[in-house]
Amino acid sequence: MSMLILPLAAFGQNSPSLDQDLLVQRALANEVRAAAIPGRPMRYRLHKASPRFASTKEIFETKDGAVAHLIAVNDAPLSPQDEQKEQARLNALLTDPGSQRHRKQSQDVDTARAMKVLRALPTAFLYLFAGSSTGASGSILKFSFTPNPKFDPPDFETQVLTQMTGEIWIDQEHERVARLEGRLQQDVDFGWGILGRLNKGGWIVIEQASVAGNQWRVVHFQMSMTGRVVFKTKVFETTEDESHFAPLPVGLTYQQAIRMMNTASDEIKSDAGQQ
Repeated sequence: MSMLILPLAAFGQNSPSLDQDLLVQRALANEVRAAAIPGRPMRYRLHKASPRFASTKEIFETKDGAVAHLIAVNDAPLSPQDEQKEQARLNALLTDPGSQRHRKQSQDVDTARAMKVLRALPTAFLYLFAGSSTGASGSILKFSFTPNPKFDPPDFETQVLTQMTGEIWIDQEHERVARLEGRLQQDVDFGWGILGRLNKGGWIVIEQASVAGNQWRVVHFQMSMTGRVVFKTKVFETTEDESHFAPLPVGLTYQQAIRMMNTASDEIKSDAGQQ
C-alpha cells in the first residue's frame, strides 16, 4: 500500500534543526508503511501478565491469522493434564477452519483500530526535540509531544489522543520508533460520557526493536488505565513481552503451524518456565 507522508502540524521552536523535525515525520510514516505491508511471518514467545494472572504462549503467524499454543500459566509449565487439554484444543482447531476464520476477523478488527491511531499520530500531536542518547544501533533522538489543539479526532479510537502527552524516541539510523510513553492529562469520554470514560492519570509504554530478519516488532507493551464502561468501573492493567522471534515460511497455513507446534512441543516445554 502506498503511503503519503503526512506533514506534522507543528513543532516547538527549540528544535535544533529541520532535519530532526523531519525525522519524526519520516519515522511515523515508516511505522504506518510497515503496519500496512507486514514483513515475513514470525514465530515468537508472548508473555502476558496482569495483577492476578500470567500466561506464556507460543505464537505462529500465518496467512490465516495467528495461532497460539499456551505453554505456561503463572510462569509454570502446564501440567500433563492441562497440556493434554491444550493439544486437544489445537487438534480440534485443525478440522474447524470456521473458528480460525472468526479468530482472524477479530484480529483484523483489532489491527484496523490500531491503524486508526497510528495514522493519526503525525497530526494529533505537536512534537518538540528533547535530547539524544545512544541505543543498540546508534543515536536515539527524544521528542516530547502534547495534543495539537487543531486536531479533530474522526473516531472513538483517536479521541484518547486529544488528552495525551508524553515522549517518543526515534532510532535515527533506521528511522523507526524505538519507544513511546503516553499519559492521560484529563479524563476522556466516549459516547457523550454515557458509554465509557478513561480516567486521568492512565499511561502506556511501547517499545520496539529490530528482531530476526531485521524486522521491527513491538517487544514490550505496558498499560495502566482505569475507567468506566457503561456503568461499571474497569481497571485495564497489563504487561506484554515478546521474545524468541524466528522467521516462518511465507504462505504458511494455520494447519501447518499447528503441526509445527506439535513437532516442537518438547522444545517448547523445556524452556516454558524460564520467562
